[in-house]
Amino acid sequence: MISQLEKEVTLRFLKTRKNDGFLNIISIFSFIGISLGVAVLIIVMSVMNGFRTELINKIVGFNAHAVVQTYDKPVSTKIFKNNDVLKKNVSRILLSNDVEAVILNKNKTKGILLKGYFHKDFKNFEILKNGKFIGKKGLEEYDISIGKELSFNLDLKVGDKITIMSPIGIQTIVGSLPKQEIFKITSIFDSELSEFNKNIAYINLNTLENFFEKNSDLRFIEYYFNNPNDINDYKIALSAIHQNEYVYTWADLNDSLFSALKVERNVMFIILSLIIIVAAFNIISGLTILVKNKTRDIGILKSFGVTNNSIKKIFFLVGFIIGTSATIFGIIIGTLFSYYVENIRQFVSNAFNVSLFPEEIYFLNSMPSEIDLNSIILIAFCSIITTTIVSIYPAAKASSLDTVKTLKYE
Repeated sequence: MISQLEKEVTLRFLKTRKNDGFLNIISIFSFIGISLGVAVLIIVMSVMNGFRTELINKIVGFNAHAVVQTYDKPVSTKIFKNNDVLKKNVSRILLSNDVEAVILNKNKTKGILLKGYFHKDFKNFEILKNGKFIGKKGLEEYDISIGKELSFNLDLKVGDKITIMSPIGIQTIVGSLPKQEIFKITSIFDSELSEFNKNIAYINLNTLENFFEKNSDLRFIEYYFNNPNDINDYKIALSAIHQNEYVYTWADLNDSLFSALKVERNVMFIILSLIIIVAAFNIISGLTILVKNKTRDIGILKSFGVTNNSIKKIFFLVGFIIGTSATIFGIIIGTLFSYYVENIRQFVSNAFNVSLFPEEIYFLNSMPSEIDLNSIILIAFCSIITTTIVSIYPAAKASSLDTVKTLKYE
């Protein structure tokens, strides 16, 4: 327990005085350093969380959540009903197929991945609902839907006709020649991810299988779930019912990307935590100087019967209060900045005419931020623990001072 005397002496030592000039500077810098460290950590973690969430939303909004690829025989699309986990969480199932091809337009060529879907299935895609889709919602025979970046690169628009070249050759009198077919661009989509817009196009599933001579019995089964974030659980359930097929998910396709984001997030946490640690060590300097300046006061307190344990508590509380108050202040600043980070970015960009978040580099048109309560609690805990630990040594040093010597030399 903390006595009333210990509280009053602690508050008295925390008050600034004119003759404590250098000590005040150290205390202020300790407070500012810890606050900035906590605030920056919260801001960086929030932005990285937001970036990850936005990236996941865009990826799962464009790709199938899980795909079952058969090797040699067709698979029923109703087999998932035998599993309770899948039965409750599957939102829809589609059949698809894909193939690599070359798109030709005048003197320009581009290798792309063609994905085939039925007309009725394509009409319900998420990319048709994001407000950036242009053209007809559907895929009739020899219709093609291309990405925004691909349309820019090849100078194409809705209504234009292009040539698709198949790697499968046809025999002629001059030998084997690549198979070609003319498709009409009926729509242009924007997945909000440049790599997808450049390299993927959609055509009718029957057209794809006929033109590229794909076996319709070996179509892919695409699963879409109500909550794609729980994809690992769904993959286990799918693997159990599709034991002889290849099962992969959106997380598998982007595993290296999200692993890199996770590593980067952890490294940033460690690096930025050093700011708090360095600032916390200023508390040692400040408390050591405080002990030196208050040597006479410590001697007087001990002569009045104040115990060594109480002296230790007093100086420990001084460091603890500085660290805790700085942490709370940093949490407030960091949370507010994270909440208004996009407004701040826009203001700085407009005021100084600079691009702080280029869309072509980061795939996003705004600065994402997701404030995570667990991250804030972890940061606050680490900060307070650090400042608590560094306050122990000066407090112990103060309590060990000899009463007679302190009064003799003062």
